Amino acid sequence: MNRRDLLKGSAPMGASLLATAAPAFAQQGSSPPTVLVAYHSVTGNTEKMAQGVAEGARTAGATVNLKRVGNVTADDLVTADAITVGSPVYFANMAGEVKMFLDKMVREVQPDPREPKLRNKVGAAFATGASISNGKETTMLSILQAMLVIQMIVVSGGGAFGASATTGPDSPGIDDKELATARDLGKRVAEIAVVIKRGSAT
Repeated sequence: MNRRDLLKGSAPMGASLLATAAPAFAQQGSSPPTVLVAYHSVTGNTEKMAQGVAEGARTAGATVNLKRVGNVTADDLVTADAITVGSPVYFANMAGEVKMFLDKMVREVQPDPREPKLRNKVGAAFATGASISNGKETTMLSILQAMLVIQMIVVSGGGAFGASATTGPDSPGIDDKELATARDLGKRVAEIAVVIKRGSAT
């Protein structure tokens, strides 16, 4: 049997896990995962992507807390099973407001590395930028990098590093395809949060 035939006859382990992830909490009588979707938005484009992420997470059965980064509390962070952060792109990086939020997340919630309150929470990122080559990937990687430093479990979805949208003159606003990537990201974040939550409860 060659490799192609072998792959046809067996589902990947990750796929089998995710196939049962969404209804797992219902089957076990446990509570659904809570997904915090935190974002900064000036024009409304990143906010629309955030709403798409929230919608995708809800389709997987998650409870969603959708907030601008400036309104997120320490309790929101501690009680969330997953944290998804979205930012517009400025000079190929995240907005200053998002950087301040990430700094606050560590300073107020996890100041002592010996008490990693955010450890093993699921993390993900999304971004919007004016042009196709505008730093959306580096922005998402910067957000994920911060999450990795505090030992969160980062996931992708919608794209290689997260969901993104081009919003400049050649592609104004958020189109249906870009919104679909946001939903895909939210759904995967919720699915993985179920798996992690189920594992930590056993």
